Amino acid sequence: MILSTIETVPEHEITEILGVVRGNVIRAKHIGTDIIAALRNLVGGEVSEYTKLMAEAREQGFDRMVAQARESDADAIVGIRFATSMVMAGAAEILVYGTAVKLRKN
Repeated sequence: MILSTIETVPEHEITEILGVVRGNVIRAKHIGTDIIAALRNLVGGEVSEYTKLMAEAREQGFDRMVAQARESDADAIVGIRFATSMVMAGAAEILVYGTAVKLRKN
């Protein structure tokens, strides 16, 4: 499957739009991670525990989007976007979405 952040696929023609596909996940912080993050906040630097948490959430959302596109027998997903929003204190939603399409090679 071709995955693209642009709306077209070079050397291909979109022959059918199958619809929007998406994957989302809501992740909450862990109390142990909060303690480490608070200490890091005192001295500065990257809070790698949160970086890892968000990276895993993005990957899980991405995988769910691709799985949904495969169910509709898509050849590609175009216009892929990521969005993050806070749903409550200590929890964030990662939403990954795009348009599933059928392609024909030019």
